[in-house]
Amino acid sequence: MPLTRGAAEPTRYHADYAWLGGEAPARDVSIEITDGVFSAVVPDSTPAGERLSGLTLPGLANVHSHAFHRALRGRTHGGAGTFWTWRDRMYEVADRLDPDSYHLLARAVYGEMALAGITCVGEFHYLHHAPGGARYADPNAMGHALLAAAREAGIRITLLDALYLTSTVDGAPLDGPQRRFGDGSVDAWATRVAEVKLDRHVAIGYAAHSVRAVPAPALAVLDPGKRPFHVHLSEQRAENEACQARYGCSPTEFLDRSELLGPYTTVVHATHLSTVDVATLGGGRTHVCFCPTTERELADGIGPARALADAGAPLCLGSDSHAVIDLFEEARAVELDERLRTERCGHFAPAELLDAATSTGHSALGWPDAGRIAPGYRADLVTVDLGSVRTTGAEPLSAAVFAAGAPDVTHVVVDGRPVVTDGRHRNLDVPRELRDAIATVIA
Repeated sequence: MPLTRGAAEPTRYHADYAWLGGEAPARDVSIEITDGVFSAVVPDSTPAGERLSGLTLPGLANVHSHAFHRALRGRTHGGAGTFWTWRDRMYEVADRLDPDSYHLLARAVYGEMALAGITCVGEFHYLHHAPGGARYADPNAMGHALLAAAREAGIRITLLDALYLTSTVDGAPLDGPQRRFGDGSVDAWATRVAEVKLDRHVAIGYAAHSVRAVPAPALAVLDPGKRPFHVHLSEQRAENEACQARYGCSPTEFLDRSELLGPYTTVVHATHLSTVDVATLGGGRTHVCFCPTTERELADGIGPARALADAGAPLCLGSDSHAVIDLFEEARAVELDERLRTERCGHFAPAELLDAATSTGHSALGWPDAGRIAPGYRADLVTVDLGSVRTTGAEPLSAAVFAAGAPDVTHVVVDGRPVVTDGRHRNLDVPRELRDAIATVIA
């Protein structure tokens, strides 16, 4: 729970519309916040307190981020290629970052997230060491740079520190920029992660980069317990083929045999799955994080979102490579991609997609007390303008999912603290910081 600061006067807001769950928003909702949590939420109330004009939602959870990928936005579209050609450009950026430049870039990226209504981010962190693999004096210097960046941008963070040991499923050693990613062994990785300095805006989770990067013996000894555990899964067909050749099974079956699936695990992408894979993930209540704007940018494919949800796998959302940072776009893409794949409409109701972007996302990141506007929950609020050129005339909930974009976010409150007011970040000049930070890492 947020840090208690003793008895405090409650802060009051009055929302024209607020989504409290279900298929329709409530009207004229009085919201009271005390010590960073909701202390009262009352629909159909007399206006009192600061007005939130538009539709107010719980805070959005961006479950999958690689902050430094933001530097590549708009720079990888000049020719033909695949995920693998894009990865070469990504490695070039990775090799230029140090703790100071990473802090500045991540702070700007997290500031952009705050402007988009994101109140919590899951940072899938594998850029651990100096170029060539040497350790910094603080072995977690790069991770601590991310934690400071999130704090200064005003959002919470779950640091998903990733185990990365090999460059291929056959066990080839890390090479080139990849040497920055590896700790050499599971024990060395676990020792380093245990030294991460936590704060009240931080949760710590674990990750295995993929079946390419973590061989079977290492996966077998992982025991994340009840902390969030995340892993890239079946993002490309080549990954499936390599796993089948090496282990005689799909990546999903491989993780299942390693006893790493379940409600505390989130698999990211899950694009190329068999019907058996879908049933396995759903049966274990494993979270699945879709990142549609990245999956389409990198030509990965369209994952079986409806089948996974029907099988029992809770869906959540991420912006991954940050082709855009807009969870409204990610949410509606889940539905629209299903339409493209099946040639029919109506797979997900707006409320289902908002659940994925809010409460389910926070659960996947280890914040079960966030993602709802209800007494006792963390006081995160995101207000969407219903009078913009995109949203005017639309039903409020459908406007948020099928019409609104990040520019329609007007107000953001995180743990009771205003972070965005009238569409502007209260502490950061985000466009300038993005421009300056990217200029330091792009040749």
